[in-house]
Amino acid sequence: MEIKPIRTDADYKATLARVETLFDAEYGSVQGDELELLTMLADAWEQQHFPVAEPDPVEFIKNVMEFKGTGQGELAEILSSRPRASEILNRRRSLTLGNIRKITAAWQVPADALIGEYEL
Repeated sequence: MEIKPIRTDADYKATLARVETLFDAEYGSVQGDELELLTMLADAWEQQHFPVAEPDPVEFIKNVMEFKGTGQGELAEILSSRPRASEILNRRRSLTLGNIRKITAAWQVPADALIGEYEL
């Protein structure tokens, strides 16, 4: 087992190829340990070279509603206000801390996705 840092795209591709061959390795075995280390290296490379942008809170809400198969009506029920739900979805009003708490409790979603800044 020779493990070295990922410094180039070629190193990254080679690491992924090796991970693929080790995918079914038993946890705790030599190959399992190699798989674990290589996936950590690949993850670090990906985070540095392919960062994921913070979600837009309104788009996050819309995606959750689509995933759950719900609409603005359910959001209005959660917020106890049909106009407030409309204003938030149409970017005329910002989410408040109270709105965020209600949404996260009702839909079991992370508050982090709702606290970012966004344009009205």
